[in-house]
Order: sequence, then C-alpha cells, then structure tokens
Amino acid sequence: MGSDSEPEIEQNDELQKFLGTTSFGKQTRQKPKDDSVQKQVESTKRSVPEESRPGKASRKAKDSDDDSDDDDDESDDEDEFPVSHEMIIKTHDKAVTAVTLDPSGSRLVTGSMDCSLKLHDFASMTPTTIRAFRSVDPTESKSSNAESHPINQVIFNPISAGHILTTTALPQARVLSREGDMLVEFAKGDMYLRDMHHTKGHVSEVTTGTWHPTDRNLCVTAGTDSTLRIWDINNARSQKEVIVHKSKAAGSAGRSRMTAVAWGSPMQGGNNILVATALDGTMSMWNGEGPYSRPAAEIREAHAPNTWTSGVDISADGRLVVTRGGDDTIKTWDTRKFKQPLATISHASTSAQYASTSIRFTSNSANIITGSETGHLHILNPATLRPELVTPVTRGSALITATWHPKINQIITGSANGETHILYNPNTSTGGANFVMSRAPKRRHVDDDPNFTTDLSQGISNDAVILPGGSAPSATSFAARHPNVGLTASGRSRDPRRPHVPQTTPFAKGNPDEGYVKSQIPLSSLRDEDPREALLKYADKAKNDPLFTNAWKETQPETIYAEVSDDEEEPDKKKQKQ
Repeated sequence: MGSDSEPEIEQNDELQKFLGTTSFGKQTRQKPKDDSVQKQVESTKRSVPEESRPGKASRKAKDSDDDSDDDDDESDDEDEFPVSHEMIIKTHDKAVTAVTLDPSGSRLVTGSMDCSLKLHDFASMTPTTIRAFRSVDPTESKSSNAESHPINQVIFNPISAGHILTTTALPQARVLSREGDMLVEFAKGDMYLRDMHHTKGHVSEVTTGTWHPTDRNLCVTAGTDSTLRIWDINNARSQKEVIVHKSKAAGSAGRSRMTAVAWGSPMQGGNNILVATALDGTMSMWNGEGPYSRPAAEIREAHAPNTWTSGVDISADGRLVVTRGGDDTIKTWDTRKFKQPLATISHASTSAQYASTSIRFTSNSANIITGSETGHLHILNPATLRPELVTPVTRGSALITATWHPKINQIITGSANGETHILYNPNTSTGGANFVMSRAPKRRHVDDDPNFTTDLSQGISNDAVILPGGSAPSATSFAARHPNVGLTASGRSRDPRRPHVPQTTPFAKGNPDEGYVKSQIPLSSLRDEDPREALLKYADKAKNDPLFTNAWKETQPETIYAEVSDDEEEPDKKKQKQ
C-alpha cells in the first residue's frame, strides 16, 4: 500500500445514528424537497371538462387524418393559453369590477363594488398567505360625512408604474401611487354652467378612463356629462383639452353619457387614435393628438341606443376596434373603413348590472379576451370572433373583467362573487401566481402560535405569573380568555363596542410645503410681507411726484402746525360725569 493512499474507515451505521448529524464549521442549508413544491403546484390544477374547449376540438377534428402529430398538437394547445392552473384571491366582499397589474407584473390592484381598492404584492405572498397587503378607499375625503362609492375603473400607467388612475361615481378622478397614497385629484367643474367647454372639470360621475399610450403625464376620463377630458397630472386644476359629444338622439337635449374610452398607438409607429362610445349608441374616433373640435369618424347606432356599451379596445396595429355592447353583441370595426362592422356575434351582456364589463385585445392582438354572465372566460379570434377557448372560472357568477398580462403570461379575472382568479401555466408563465405557488411552504415557528404567546398590550396580571415549581393557571391563551381585549392579527380591535377610528385624511398625511405654496397659490408671497413697510416704500415717490394732487401742487398752501412748549399746561381734560 502506497504512502499516498488514505486508510479506509469502516462505516458503522449504528454509531452514526447514535452520534447524529451534528458537525462543526460552516453548514450548508438543505433545500426543500421538490416533491412538496410540485404537489403544491399540482394542487392548483384546474379540472376543466373537454367540451369547454371548442377551438381545440375543432382543430382536432380538422387534423384527425394525421395521427402522428396528435400528441404534439395537444401539448401545443395546452401551452397556447395559460389556463391549466389557477390561484384564487378572496379579498373583496362584493363584485370585483376592475383589475390591473403594473408593467412588470409584480403588483396587482383590484377594485370592487365594496368601495375599496386592494393592493397585492406577489413577492410578499406565500401559498398560505394569499391576501392583500393594503386596503384603500379612494373616495375618502376631508369631510367626516363623506360617503364611499363603488370603483368604476383602475388602471396602471403603462409607462410609469408609480401612477394608478382611479375613477369612481364621483366627478373627480384621482391618481394614486403604487402604495395607495393619493397623488393627484382632478378639479370638479361648475354644474351651473351650460356650456361644458367652459367648465374646468367633470360636473357629474366619471364612468371610466385610460392613459395616453406614449406620454406618461396624460390621461383621459369619460363622464356622464357628455364629455371626454384630457388631463395633465402636473396640472390638476383644469383639464388640458375637453371634447364635448353632441348627441342627436331625440329628447337628449344634445347630451349623452359617455360609457367607454380607449386610447391606442400603433406599435410600428404612426398617429394614435382616441375612440369613445356613448349611451345613445354612437361611437366616435378622434386623432389622438388633436384637434378635438370634431371627430375624424363617427358611427351612429354602432350599438342599440340607450344600451350601455361597456367595453372598447384598440388592436396593437391600430387597425381594429372591438366593442361589447349592452345589446348582447360583440363587434369589430376597421379604422380605415369606419362605417360597417367587420364581424358581429351574439354575446350576453352584463353591463346592466355591472357597467365596467370589459373586453380587451391581447398584447399582440392575436386574441380577444372577455367574460360572460355564466362565469366563463371567452378567448375569441379577432378576425371571425369565433371562440378559441371557453373555460369556466366562476360558475353561476358573472365574470366582469379580465386581462392578459404579456410579461408574466397570466390571465387575471374579477367576478361578481368577489373572487379574483389568476390563471397560469407552470411551464410558460413566469412570476405572479406561478412564483407564489412555487415557493416552499413556510416553516411555522413556535412564536407564530398565539396559544404559546402572551399579550402584553394590557400589562401583566397576577394570573399570568407562574411561580417556581408551579404551573400556568390556565392552558388556554390570553386571547381566548379575554376575547374583547387587544387587537387581532390584522390590527383591528377585538372589542365590538369600540368606536370606529376615523381614517387620516389626505390633507393631514402631508401638509403642503413652502415651495408648493409659492408655485401653486398666486400672490402667496404677500402673506410674509409687512403691510406698513409696503406702503412706506412709496412715501418719497408720493411726496415728490403726487398723482392725485398734482393739479393744485403750486397753489397748495403750506401746512402750519401750532407749536406747544413744555412750559404750557396741558388742556384740561373733560370732567367726568358724576
């Protein structure tokens, strides 16, 4: 045996079992088993019947003669649409009317008829903690008697992820930060002015809104005052442009409610277009950069009059427009021949109950995505409007809004039962729900169990003292023995008799600084000026060059005052009445 060879040591399993695996030095943390994560992902797999895929069935019938490619076609069809798995978020009490994701797909914001916005961060979620990290009421006001209103539209800025446009039943739309704080509140117009061109803002409810496709500072809002208003978020006191829709419907007095608006720009460049629909059935199109004095094209009765056209969208190439009307139809239009629809199909509308029912093109305009009153998700062919995929999401509950995020390749839906569903495919989707469900289950610490912790918010009582050699007076936790003391895990009081603490108003969150006051409030610098000094600095000029007494300057007699010496006595004061 050579000197370089190492001696072989006989392995003793019993000795190793007795000593354990404890060792010294730097240790490598064992990774969680892939089996647990795989089971976790498989638990979210959807069980969808085969008959809910008419597009897939038709392609199979067409390729029935070629048996060699059946397996490849089936796998391609499964990966074409990310609907194999789903993650459910139950954070709202009423119908979810709007969903939006930031451009990176890391933050989700949902709006509901319960008058609240829920902010979700996928990075902080785990499979056991699927919930919102903040709830915001965008209609909160300085007035303590202010009422909350349902959310009509919520949409992230496609260029700047720090701005969220929010519209409610109020005439003032707001721009929030990605943390839910209010940044901008647009002005309200004078309701007593007849001409809407002269008002500085909407005078009635704002139904919807959207962002400019290329300018991060511009957005447009549609209101029930028959106007579209283009805003610059840097100047919220007045709109930048106002577009007044003049209705020709009988008995409308020239006004009609604006129901939907879309602002699109071709991906290959060119002029962007602005399309809006009204309650009288009219659909109008303007050049996105103006002028807005009259529409470039207009279609009377694009949908049935007095029906709510809830959804409108523009394709990525700027050539197609899709609308979903309250007359139970979906139509596509060619912007180059803006007269007759290219295709029309019958589709039951839910705009009578939910005015924010949406319809959208995908990012590459290869499909159209929308929901139905039965809770099914419809993915349509934009050329023929035939369904490529119809899959149930919330059976028996209307699916109101749906969007397909291109970066994470996931479909987010909002339904009338208050649920938000995120459909994904573990093989083709990245981030979002796939990231949450692929995380290893969190190991519970002993301190996470409230039964083994003590609530010290009310101090330590004599019952909580454990004497040496004794035992705890009760096996139950402090929270179980005192159900009305302290706070819950969400921060709410356990005592139902405790009065509601009013929320902090936006004014109290941050007072305007000196720079803001000087730049936004005219003549604000006069508050720091001494009025006596302001007048005295013109004393010499008034004496040398009088303005009002210049006519008799030469003939004005010199004023002579009586001189009083110190020896003279002061005049007697008036005697006080007795």
